[in-house]
Amino acid sequence: MPNPAHVLLAREAMHTRFELVLHGSDPVRLRAAGEEALDEIERIEARLSLFRPTSEIAHVNAHAARAAVRVSPPTFALLQQAAQLHDATGGAFDPTLAPLLHCWGLLGRTEGRVPTEMEIAEARACCGMQLVELDESERTIRFARAGVMLDLGAIGKGHAVDEAIALLRETGVTSALLHAGTSSIFALGVPPDAEAWRIAVEGPPATAGQARATLATVALRDESLGISAVWGKSFTTGHQTYGHVLDPRTGRPAQPAVLAAVILPSATETDALSTALLTLGAEGLPMLEQLRPGLRALVASGRPDGIASVGPFNWVGSAARG
Repeated sequence: MPNPAHVLLAREAMHTRFELVLHGSDPVRLRAAGEEALDEIERIEARLSLFRPTSEIAHVNAHAARAAVRVSPPTFALLQQAAQLHDATGGAFDPTLAPLLHCWGLLGRTEGRVPTEMEIAEARACCGMQLVELDESERTIRFARAGVMLDLGAIGKGHAVDEAIALLRETGVTSALLHAGTSSIFALGVPPDAEAWRIAVEGPPATAGQARATLATVALRDESLGISAVWGKSFTTGHQTYGHVLDPRTGRPAQPAVLAAVILPSATETDALSTALLTLGAEGLPMLEQLRPGLRALVASGRPDGIASVGPFNWVGSAARG
């Protein structure tokens, strides 16, 4: 295609920045398709946001402990998918962690804190998808006890990316890259004059005078890359730093890994499974490989040589294959 058009768009949503690049022959059509895709992301945020009182999820959280709450078909389908992923990962992915996040001061824009053992136990008693009753015939949600809360933050951005990409495909876009804060990425088709989109998986933020390390580069074509890491919304107390990803099994910040990356055709799944893998560490790789044959995944621990993977990653620097 001679001199393909190149359109860049961005939108703030879901407490992050979505960025979209599109290639094609008609820049006007590309921009219109891209704006509609970003509009869809905003519509999804309006349904799923934990913090908007008018959202479906906020309504469920406010009322489902007292009575069954009916939700829209898309929201119910996403909750069913979240429940399936929770079961498939042995609970390592858990969309009911909001009570624990609140307990640790990691919900919303609050400052982190170390809770007491009693506070952790009380919060854990309100977590787990076994406390969420999904009635498919009535399309309703009911909580088994007071205090349960749904938080789709670990799956919502990926879902929004998938829906936006679906709209782009419907309008005939064949080459695009969309990411949500660089943690949920979808590569549609290929860029001009290349066989794939090439994405760097970066290590922790660089300290003064040092460059940020690249753990691996990956080639994507009609695939999603989901990345979960302990840095981001972390906090330090004394000499101990606590990450924002909590292990549902212990009620404490995940320890086995500092970064997990998963590649699959679905951004919804890569969001959820990278979160689960961060909790499980390298020991979770065989389970995910069995769960999704063809999956590519990487786990990095805090050690310089602590990198393990499933599938073909292209390694950079001194990273060692596990």
